[in-house]
Amino acid sequence: MIERADKLNNQALILASKGNYKDAIACLQRAVTIDNDNHLVWYNLGVTYRNSGDMVNAINSFRKAHELNYYDEEILEALGTTCMQANKMQDALNYCYEGIEINSENPHFWNLLGVVHFKSEQFEKASDAFQNAVILNPYYEDAIFNLRDTYSELKNEKGVAECQKRLNEL
Repeated sequence: MIERADKLNNQALILASKGNYKDAIACLQRAVTIDNDNHLVWYNLGVTYRNSGDMVNAINSFRKAHELNYYDEEILEALGTTCMQANKMQDALNYCYEGIEINSENPHFWNLLGVVHFKSEQFEKASDAFQNAVILNPYYEDAIFNLRDTYSELKNEKGVAECQKRLNEL
């Protein structure tokens, strides 16, 4: 039987869903040796590495997926998020801005940008980013929650109350 990248990818997803990251990674590594230009396999390898706690290999895998499919917003968001989780804040910011440049109406990029600024204690910038996310999607619960917390840091009690009201309505 001939091994196929798509079959190995599917098997890896099943293994990873059961928490068997070691075998899932082995399947995905084999898949990329068969089809090195498959951005989806590289993306899934990045997700699996990230879920296993290996941020270095996760970032490298996401970067390869991004190189193969530059305009995929899901890959860029995963790359930015993983860089932030690995405390590579400048890289995370760069990927957020790259994503916003590709699609300025994607609220997830604005929310992620806000989180990076919040973690860097740049609360005014975080507030602006979260506000953009909420303007783009008024029902984006994570962004509203993040905006509320940012307003709290900025001592904006009226903003906190407005966000809490909106969260209660959701």
